[in-house]
Order: sequence, then C-alpha cells, then structure tokens
Amino acid sequence: MNIKKSILTRVRVAFLLIALFAFAIIVKVGRIQFADGNKWKAIERERRFVYQPVYATRGNIFSDNESILATSLPFYRVAFDPSIADKKIFDEKIDSLAMLLSRFYQDKSAEEYKRKIKNARLKDRRYVRLNNRQINYQEKKMMAKWPIFRIGKNKGGVIFEKVDKRFRPFGMLAQRTIGFINEDKNGAGLEYSYNNQLAGKDGEALFERMAGGSKQVYDGTEVKPLPGYDVKTTIDINLQDVAENALEKALVAHDAEYGCVVLMEVKTGEIKAIANLGRIAEDVYMENYNYAVASQGLTDPGSTFKLASMMALLEDSDIQLNDSVETGNGKQKFGGVTMSDSKEGGYGTITVEDVFAKSSNVGIAKLIEQQFGSQPQKYVEYLQKFGLNSTLGFQMAGEAKPYIKKPSDRSWSRTTLSRMSIGYELKISPLQTLTLYNAVANNGVKVQPIIVKETRKADKTIERYQAKVLNEKICSDETLKMLRQMMESVVDHGTGKHVKSPDYKVAGKTGTSRKIKNGQYIKTYSTSFVGYFPADNPKYSCIVLIDSPQRAAQYGGDVAAPVFRELADKAYARDLASHKPMHARITPDTKSLPTVKAGSQDELIMICNRLGISNHPVAGALEDEWVKADSQNRSYNFKPNKVLTNRVPDVTGMTIRDALYLLGNQGLKIRKLGNSGRVQSQSLPAGSPIQKGSIITITVS
Repeated sequence: MNIKKSILTRVRVAFLLIALFAFAIIVKVGRIQFADGNKWKAIERERRFVYQPVYATRGNIFSDNESILATSLPFYRVAFDPSIADKKIFDEKIDSLAMLLSRFYQDKSAEEYKRKIKNARLKDRRYVRLNNRQINYQEKKMMAKWPIFRIGKNKGGVIFEKVDKRFRPFGMLAQRTIGFINEDKNGAGLEYSYNNQLAGKDGEALFERMAGGSKQVYDGTEVKPLPGYDVKTTIDINLQDVAENALEKALVAHDAEYGCVVLMEVKTGEIKAIANLGRIAEDVYMENYNYAVASQGLTDPGSTFKLASMMALLEDSDIQLNDSVETGNGKQKFGGVTMSDSKEGGYGTITVEDVFAKSSNVGIAKLIEQQFGSQPQKYVEYLQKFGLNSTLGFQMAGEAKPYIKKPSDRSWSRTTLSRMSIGYELKISPLQTLTLYNAVANNGVKVQPIIVKETRKADKTIERYQAKVLNEKICSDETLKMLRQMMESVVDHGTGKHVKSPDYKVAGKTGTSRKIKNGQYIKTYSTSFVGYFPADNPKYSCIVLIDSPQRAAQYGGDVAAPVFRELADKAYARDLASHKPMHARITPDTKSLPTVKAGSQDELIMICNRLGISNHPVAGALEDEWVKADSQNRSYNFKPNKVLTNRVPDVTGMTIRDALYLLGNQGLKIRKLGNSGRVQSQSLPAGSPIQKGSIITITVS
C-alpha cells in the first residue's frame, strides 16, 4: 500500500512540474508575441533588409581599329513575385505562362511550373527563382511579352536580375594578352593589369532577403554603379590572327614545347601582335603563359645576343667589318673549355661581317676576349648602358627582370665572358631582345614597347599612353651603320636566308641556344629569329621564339625564321605606304582580266598592283577591309562589302579561306559543298540575323 502511494505521489509531482514548464513556455511565448513583439519585429526587419553591392559593368577592351576584344554582355536570371498579380489575371493566365516556361526551359512540365507558382502564391512567398539558367537580352525581350509578365514588374511581378558575363567576340584569339581576373582579384593579362580602370565603381542598394534569393527594394536610397573605363590596345586583330596561326603551325610541325611571337612598330613601340602558345596535349597548343614577357620565357637568348656583343665591340674599338678573323676548324678553347661552331670543320679565316652573318661562336668569343678579356667589367657596363639589365616598365603585370652576370658574382668563372658573348650564362626575355633590335632599326632610339593606347569613357579620352624613350642614343651612328649592314648580311648570305623576300629587305639574326637540365646543357634547343623590315626604311620589328623542337630541324634559321617570314609578308602586304613602285612580274593581258570577285581589299590591291592591273576603291570603300570587285574598262573598282555583327556576311565570290574566316568569326557552323575555287552560293541570305547554332551551306566551284 505504501509503494502504491509513493508511485502516485511521484506521478503527481512529475505532472505538476510538466504543467509548470508548459505554463512557463506559454507565458514566454505570450511575452515575446505581445510585450516584446515590436522589438523582435524591428530586429527581423533589420536583418531581412540589407544593403548589398550593385556591381558595375566592366569596361571593354578594344583592338587598334575599335574591334572589341572583350566586352561584358548582359544576361538575366528570371524570378517571380507571385503575390503581386491581380487574382483574376493570375487565374486566367497562369496556364499559358506555365506552358511557355515549360517549352522554353524544357526541364519541367507545364503542370509542374503551374504547381510551383501557385504554391508560392498560397504561401505568400514574394520571390521564386523560376530557373537557374541565365537568359540573354533577346530572350528577356521575348519573355517580357508573355502573359502576366507583360504587365510589368510592379503589376505582374516578373523580376529580371541582370548578370554581366565577359565575352570575347574573337574566341581564343589573343587569349593570354586579354587575360582574366577572378573573384579573388587574381589574374593575368590586360584584364588584371588594368582592373582598376576596367572594373568601374560598384553601387549599393537595399535588398530584401527571401526564401530562394534576394529582391531589390527601390526606396530611393540606392547608389547607382559607375561603369568601368574602356581600354584601347595597339593590337591589330588581323596580324594577331596571322601570328597565332603561323606559330601554331610551326609548333605542330616541329613538335615543340612552346613558342611566342611579338610584332612591334619601330617608331612608336606599339605592339601589333603578341602570341604565346604552349603544349597542353599532342599537337594541341593554347595560350597558357606569357612567354614573351614573363619569367616563363626568361632564358639564355643564344646567338641573338651577339648583336649586343658586337655593339659593345664596335663602340669600344676601331675594328672594321672587312677585318679578318681566324676561326680555324671551328673549335677553340676559352678558359680551358672548348667552344665549337655549328659548321663541321669550321669557317677558317672570315671577315668580321661574316663572323656575325654565319653566327660563328668562335669568332665572336675570340673578338670579345681580345677586347675585354682583361677588363670584363667594361663589357658588362656596355650591356648595362644598353639597358639589358633593367626591366622595360611594360604596361602588363608580370614582366620578368633580366639577369646579367657581373665579374663580382661568385658564379663568374674563366669561361663566363666568352660564353656571355654568344648568349649564355645570362637570361633575358624575348621582349627585351626585340627592344634592343628595335633600337637599331630606330636609328639608335630605344623606345619602351606599349600595348595600351588609351583609356576612355564613351568617346572621352581619360588617359593617353605613348612609348617612353628609354635611351635617346644607344650607340654611335657609325656603329649603327655597321650593325645594320651585318644584320642584312645574315639574311642575304648567312643563317637567315629563309626570311629573304624578293619584295622587301629584311635585317635580323638567328638564334639557337642549348637548354639546361639538372644544371647541365643538353642537346635540346631554343630557336629564335629577330629582326626588322623593310630594312632600308624600317616599319616593323619582330621576334619569333620556338622552344625545344623535336624533329630534324633544330636551328633558328630553319624553325623560327619561316614564321617571321609569314608574318612579315602579311604585314608588308597590308602596309601600302611602304611599297615601292615595281614593274609587273607578269606582262598583263590587256584584252582580258583575271577573275577577281571579292575578298580582303589590301590583298586584292596588292595582287592587282603586282599584275599591273588598274584598280580603284570607290568612294566610301577606302576604309573597308572587305570589298566586292567590279570590272570596268580593263580595271577593277572595289565596292564596300560590309560585315555586320550578328548578321550573315556576303561571302559569294570569295576564296574558301576568306569565306571560312568570316563565317567562323560570326559563330556560324559551316557545311561546304566542293573542295576548291570560289564560293558560288550560300544558303543563308546576306544580311539576315544569325540565330544561335545556325548552319550555313556554301557551294564552292
């Protein structure tokens, strides 16, 4: 009996405690709801409404002729406030809206979209992300006409959230030069180097946090973002295309590791093309590093450095180009180590000019040892005077600092001077080498290479850039005269014969340097060619470097020089002001004209001039890149053939190469009927809008 009473007592106590606890909860809830209700509602509103940044539209990057290299295109996320629309309109139009959403996104049925929206309306949700896919501006305009959406944001509830995406109209062209910047503000290229100008200034607005996302509240306190400045570069998009294509062909043909090309205007220092390609798979190359400028391309320059050695020698002595140099059998010891020439058996006794033209290692090292062997510091001081130990102050971040060894360095040895004279035991970038050669072409004025012309806001220039003069006179006029003569000899009868052209003179130097692995030189080479053209009135300077070719060809004159020649031919053909009047190589047939239909105006003018055929651009066509040809009275008139963005170009009459180039750049997929000749017809009418994924068929015969 006592046990039963004890149990009942415990149960009653437990029940009482639970009742008291429940009562306390009710009291607390009531206090929160009524006594402290306003306080907690204020806190909730404060946390629900927050100021968030509104990101500025990033500025554009342009080529030298205003072609867009990178731009920000508007894309949109589609959200919906289902609580806003009037009940009658909502009930009448929800079926149609759900069906259109289903057809457009193709991820849910119309019934599923209808259920999703109606459930959100019943729960009084004010923000529903309809789909994570981002739509473009044309799709936004289309959606804005749909049922419920068409009555606008304030009455219909549709929310188009703008998201800017970076877009490159020319695809992978100049990819590394344009560069990128990520969310952590790290990156490369112009996007990174000019981020402060391109980024603009973000604004701020009040947003309401809701399930599924945030909705902007337009209360008049928002601060509008300021768009970024545009950046205009010096890049010529056509020469850039030639440079990348020529470099890629050479890399594949020689199974090389990487390569770079830089083309620069002699007087202005403006870089017209810069290509950097590295191997990512067999026969596949991409722009992954800036070999021309950054530390990845910092290497022993090899024989191209012999120009600096000869410049120091000519400045410090009275030696003449016709003086004799005994190179013997092509083998000689310097500091106890044998140096060899590339020619088996050597060159014997040759002139100073031929020592450079034939790239004799023994000849160069012998001359430098004779002049500077007792005072190597003087040789290094000349290199410093030429600016080879300093950076160029290039406009893009990441420029590598050159390394020129000094006699005071612990690594200086008995062989260092002779090896430095031929481009070893030092490291400079291809852009550094090119700038030195450019100075010789520019009558001794060493200018800073530039790749950005100006920054601007709309049509207003914010800042204009010009190349700084790094050295007003790199050496004497007499030295310049001899250096230019030696470089012309390299092309006329030396190691650079592969770049010789019948139309214009080229001056330059080949380079071949052995690579280092585990501290030892191995039989793998870095090949290069650097020079300028036309040699008698220099307009462009150019360097080509191809690293670690694996096929039979291993020297700069065989591997790198042909790339230089291809780019030089294109640049010269486009620069009509540099052309000399010349007689036609073929006697023109005055009774008939060759077939000329359409194509690049520069190329058509060059062909007609060479054939002695009269040709004239009609009024308004002088600045057009693409033209149609009209024959009249044994001459051709060139009429504009406009190429408009997102419109099908007229490629009838063009060669296959030109047609594929134009159509491909417009994003069209191409089906070709026929293998050779000119385009006779195209399936899509010229001037018609280009739809995503459009296929065009061209008939060639």
